[in-house]
Amino acid sequence: MAGGLVVVLGAGVGVWASGDEDVRTPAGSAAARQTSDGGSAPEKGDQAGTGTAAGPTPTRSYALSQAPQTIPAVRAHTPARGPGWRPAAQHRVVVSDADLADEGRLIAGELGMAYAGERDDVRAGDLRLALNDDEGANPESYTMTVRGGRVTVSGPSDAGVFYGTRTLKQEVHGGGTAPEGVVRDEPAKAQRGLMLDIARKHFTADWIEDRIRELGDLKFNQLGLHFSDDQAFRIESDTHPEIVSPQHLTKAQVKGIVDLAASRHITVVPEIDSPGHLGAVLAAHPDLQLRNAQGVPTRGAIDISKDASAALLDDLLDEYAGLFPGGQWHLGGDEYQALTVSDPEASYPQLAAAARERYGSGATVADLATGWLNDRADTVRPHDRTMRAWNDGFFRGTSVKAADDLVVAYWTGKEIGARPPVEYLSAGRKVVNYNDEYLYYVLGEPQTFVYPTGERIYEQWTPRILRGTTPVPARYDDQILGATFAVWCDLANSQTQDQVAAGIRMPLRATVQKLWDPGQPSLTWAQFRALADRLG
Repeated sequence: MAGGLVVVLGAGVGVWASGDEDVRTPAGSAAARQTSDGGSAPEKGDQAGTGTAAGPTPTRSYALSQAPQTIPAVRAHTPARGPGWRPAAQHRVVVSDADLADEGRLIAGELGMAYAGERDDVRAGDLRLALNDDEGANPESYTMTVRGGRVTVSGPSDAGVFYGTRTLKQEVHGGGTAPEGVVRDEPAKAQRGLMLDIARKHFTADWIEDRIRELGDLKFNQLGLHFSDDQAFRIESDTHPEIVSPQHLTKAQVKGIVDLAASRHITVVPEIDSPGHLGAVLAAHPDLQLRNAQGVPTRGAIDISKDASAALLDDLLDEYAGLFPGGQWHLGGDEYQALTVSDPEASYPQLAAAARERYGSGATVADLATGWLNDRADTVRPHDRTMRAWNDGFFRGTSVKAADDLVVAYWTGKEIGARPPVEYLSAGRKVVNYNDEYLYYVLGEPQTFVYPTGERIYEQWTPRILRGTTPVPARYDDQILGATFAVWCDLANSQTQDQVAAGIRMPLRATVQKLWDPGQPSLTWAQFRALADRLG
């Protein structure tokens, strides 16, 4: 300010500087905004900016910066003194590697800045995105440095750099200032997902794309689509158009969803559940419906003793592998109704006979079901996917063992012959957490389900709580790859899709907080909720 000296007082402020020490006003203060917008503080030896030499004299002082408040919270922040950074239309986004062009264009558009491409020069206000050669680092990690009126986000991969831009976007939301200093951040868990049951309830492509944008900003990296069930089959098919429900997504719409997800470093994980939950497929193929010894059809179950059943499923798996190019696949495997009766061999003699023919005289229907799962894995494996199956598709005491590379999608302990999570973990299986106690949003709250709350997830759940409310021992933590919050549409008309979006808003934020850092959060739930409201 011409003709006067502003000294900002307060906690950690009011530092008097002399010599070459870089000490400035607190980030976000009026004085900081003036300086960062082009005004100048009095120079050393320039009394009150008048040009009269007199030294040493005070200059503006900056408080030590505070860690940014984001969702999920950053893991580490080294504070510094300085004005911080805010975007401006005349500022540039530049990249040090052409592979970061997509990330650069996205954040430039979001912050109203100019994307300038690959540049080596340095200008005031720049946001620079860069790849580093930090071998062995978490590929989703990043470092963000705010210093001297510029920002640099670097990471070992474009995913890590993207997450750094998400942190920056939250920091400056609503006219905020990115605090001076260095953020070093990375997720605790590599898989952070939302699953949508689009089979029982049709969700529009636009609504799904809105969820993808939301997930990307929160640093989720998977979107599961359960698109086949008893009620409907919801994606266009070229190999079997007869199974597709009237309300469905076209392949063009799915490609748009997959492409948008990829731009946010989100893998779309498709699921065609089998050998159960195939009612919509079987409606067009009644000859493949499983029937018991009395000829009564079994809901949703395909007859796995028939070669035509396997051929139909393999047609679909091969077809959709081309539509969903990501590295993950969900095979389903749960709730095959032939295995929920007291004596499967007596109730389904054709399955028992097929099991004995294929696997020997002592083989059971559970062996045949395990073989079905392994055969479907053999179909998907050449497409270079990592495959998962629901935990109740793995059986104890069978002569046929589930393929070693199948990941357990653990959701419940309510099935017949339930196996506790430690049984899978102690056998060396990797697990994704879908705990139905905390992470299941079931429309209409049927059976014993209640809508999960963000508060309960935030305060009580961790990735090691796979079943019920008790965590597995810490020694198994590395085998737990992450978790997925699941929306199931059992009573599809209980909520509109907009009500679903509102209902899962805070649970999603709480879930990703605990996947990014499973430790005790620094904010109370009330503070976390207020932060979420402020960030939008």
